Amino acid sequence: MNIKGFQFAAVEAAIKKPGRLDLALIYSEQPAAVAAVFTTSKVKAAPVLLDEERVKGGRVQALVVNSGNANACTGARGMADAVETSRLVAEGLQIPPESVLVASTGVIGQPLPMERITAAVPALVSNCGSSTLGDIAVAIMTTDTFPKMVSSSGVAGGVAYTVAGIAKGAGMIMPNMATMLAFIVTDAAVEPSFLQECFTSANDRSFNAITVDGDTSTNDTALIMANGAAGNQLICSGTPEAEVFAEILNDLLLSLAKLIVRDGEGATKFVTVNVVGAVSAAEAKKGAMAIANSSLVKTAFFGQDANWGRIFAAVGYSGIEVEQLKTDLFFDDVQMVKDGLFAGGDAEARGTEVLKKPDFSVTVDLHLGSGSAMVYTSDLSYEYIKINADYRT
Repeated sequence: MNIKGFQFAAVEAAIKKPGRLDLALIYSEQPAAVAAVFTTSKVKAAPVLLDEERVKGGRVQALVVNSGNANACTGARGMADAVETSRLVAEGLQIPPESVLVASTGVIGQPLPMERITAAVPALVSNCGSSTLGDIAVAIMTTDTFPKMVSSSGVAGGVAYTVAGIAKGAGMIMPNMATMLAFIVTDAAVEPSFLQECFTSANDRSFNAITVDGDTSTNDTALIMANGAAGNQLICSGTPEAEVFAEILNDLLLSLAKLIVRDGEGATKFVTVNVVGAVSAAEAKKGAMAIANSSLVKTAFFGQDANWGRIFAAVGYSGIEVEQLKTDLFFDDVQMVKDGLFAGGDAEARGTEVLKKPDFSVTVDLHLGSGSAMVYTSDLSYEYIKINADYRT
């Protein structure tokens, strides 16, 4: 995988504990167009607050990210540490500090161990170019059980370009934006306003359509850097090249989002929830998220219990328009409910067999309109409780 004009580095700074990569750098050899989305939580980590301001300039050149410490709920000191981290990296790379973005993930409420970060930055900068994007994917892991990376390629005006992305996330996954961290890089030249437009749209179809546990983080950041090093003509809205780029970005972000759900803390099931026949797409999304976030539904998935009543209950309390005696429900292609009533026969046994599979779908047809939505979720297992009961230790 060759992403022109980008260099990567990852080192050990022992931010939470020694023995793993936990400080990483993505560097563009030339200023890159940037687009981003951030957490909608009103409790935002210092790196999020800093980056929200810096991306307004439209171009950046580097991103430094650490795992093991979220630098969230750390007050003025936290902001000063985020600014200082960016200054140290900028000084080493000899670029303006305002062109450096910062991201953090890990434990909330503890100050960054700045003495360790300060000591590690020189090695981080000097090693720039010696690591791969895959190394960055490893360095940003927390409770993840595997690194998440996807790449693709396209052609604009006869010139080939690459789009590659990494993500981390397994818990605190319920987007009102894009819960987790996701960093996308491309050597394509893309017009900045179109880049933001298609990135936001791709995000809505991917990271905004996943949930593991219904929790939104303080640090959620998803961003893309496009440096134009491939040498293609600028990709602008309304062109065939723009349609191709948007499709590539949609597919790449959705692939990353699905990997996050598959790595859901303690997850044993990957479940696609479809709500169709709603009065609007927004209502369908609301209903699907109610199903996907229900602890009772998710524990039934884990127990392989074809308890369709819990799904009906979730749709009912979601607040969307429902006419009970019009509603159908399916596990894969097994109809469990027809016109609001249990389908009978061998539906229970066949539905249970579906829930024994590692991947399956739940479809609710409201028969009220043309609105539809698809979201992705996991089950809720004993392991999820164990992981989150002692996360800080």
